[in-house]
Amino acid sequence: MATDAAEAVELRGALMRLRRATGLPVAFGGLVEAGRRQVRISELSGTATAALSALAVSSGSGLGGKAVALARPCAVADYSSSRRISHEYDAAVAAEGLRSVLAVPVVVRRRVRGVLYGALRTAQPLGDRTLAAALDAARDVEQSLVVRDEARDLLASACEPAAAGGPGRERVREAHGALRALAPRVTDPELRAELLAVCAALAGPPAPAPTGRRVGLTPRELDVLACAASGSTNAAAGHRLGLRPETVKAYLRSAMRKLGAHTRLEAVVAARRAGLLP
Repeated sequence: MATDAAEAVELRGALMRLRRATGLPVAFGGLVEAGRRQVRISELSGTATAALSALAVSSGSGLGGKAVALARPCAVADYSSSRRISHEYDAAVAAEGLRSVLAVPVVVRRRVRGVLYGALRTAQPLGDRTLAAALDAARDVEQSLVVRDEARDLLASACEPAAAGGPGRERVREAHGALRALAPRVTDPELRAELLAVCAALAGPPAPAPTGRRVGLTPRELDVLACAASGSTNAAAGHRLGLRPETVKAYLRSAMRKLGAHTRLEAVVAARRAGLLP
């Protein structure tokens, strides 16, 4: 599976941060191709040639392949002469003039999903500071992939047909609450918009308030109400949404006031009647 646009942006950003943090002149990387035990190098930063572009690195082969196979960082002080790796990719590495290279795997749920590389054009050991910066860059990519995976799973679950009532309806409500909590963490604007569109679809068609005027709640007020609908306490909702319990309470009070409710249960019922919650 080719790296999609959002993943490409995330990889590119991680490589630029790696170079800024370490001073390394060259960084590159890619993700594991679906159904294959190989990484396709898709993003280059600081390279002088296209020798590494689209290179397919098999698990166990070369430095990056070793990092994939072992699921841990690997480094060599002089790539071409190292006896610690195999040398299938020497020609591409030599064409770019790289000598000292490190490779850090991107690991999500115990599965290697990609590799980030950093390199020098001189032969010298890469220190702990450089390795730590490379690990930080890989963690950034890992977190992005985790959020995207969660979003896709929730979208798939939420879009499954559900009965009008009973357990099916409860699953819809659980998915709605999880999607609303996840959306603010999604950096890809297209994916975030898709999540929010599914949330709106799960909530059902908008309905006017008893006064005939639509109730307008802010996104965060809806997030808090969705948590309340699932039975979460203010503390639990805050943990889920990345907010302080006092902030959750303030959003809840504001939503209750707009909905004309005196308790959180009344607010949830009113929001469902208004088509704001499933």
